[in-house]
Amino acid sequence: MPVINLQVSGQENPDLAKELVQTISSLTKDILNKKPEVTVITVSFIPDYLWFINSKSLAELKKNSFFLTIKISDSTNLKDDKAKFIEALHNALASILGSLHPVSYAAIEEMKADAYGYEGLTIEYKIINNKISKV
Repeated sequence: MPVINLQVSGQENPDLAKELVQTISSLTKDILNKKPEVTVITVSFIPDYLWFINSKSLAELKKNSFFLTIKISDSTNLKDDKAKFIEALHNALASILGSLHPVSYAAIEEMKADAYGYEGLTIEYKIINNKISKV
């Protein structure tokens, strides 16, 4: 965990995608204390002429934008951590993308530990199993 989906305005660009992923992964580790080895990030590019804010395309507005969702385990971060992550993310992506429209969103979705997992195991199971193995 976590699972991150990033939508970015513009044409597909593998080099830009790699830079965005490295930046997001670093922020996720440093601010939200998430392990990079279990962080998944997907990047989708949406042409600026198909991205609309207030019925005007980003192509018309001559702006860039992003929409990021990140799924993390419920109650694993404080409100301050989440606020810092959203602010740092916005600032970092504004720096990378340039001419960023202020209506660029980040959403942190907190998932219950018994309803989320990887390796076929829930996070709740992993937490309990980890505590038992330390005894």
